[in-house]
Amino acid sequence: MRAGGIRRFMVIIGPISSIFDYATFAVMFYVFKANSPAHQSLFQTGWFVEGLLSQTVIVHMIRTRKIPFIQSWATAPVIALTTLVMLVGIAIPFTSFAPVLKLTPLPIAYFPWLISILITYCLLTQYVKVLFIKEFN
Repeated sequence: MRAGGIRRFMVIIGPISSIFDYATFAVMFYVFKANSPAHQSLFQTGWFVEGLLSQTVIVHMIRTRKIPFIQSWATAPVIALTTLVMLVGIAIPFTSFAPVLKLTPLPIAYFPWLISILITYCLLTQYVKVLFIKEFN
């Protein structure tokens, strides 16, 4: 991919990430009623976990021309480290360290929403990636 193509790809991928941040905001605000100062910790925790997981999973989405996890797997160390980062990120709000970061445990009902957001993010990113590969080879 030429340098101009890479820049254009990144200009598109950045706003795609923002779409899913906004989706997370909407879920936290409307579904979990984290819409007041009293619930700001819950809102921030939901955003923290979604942001960390989405930016970790994107590593797998853009590392290959193929479909990640179906047509192509990363090396064992990459899989292990990204899995570890994701598990630690999910676990932090449930630890005694969470209050130091002003995080709070997330309700179990949050996780189906999170999974849906992440899967949709991956699908859209894969679609955009395929379009750019076709255009810029």
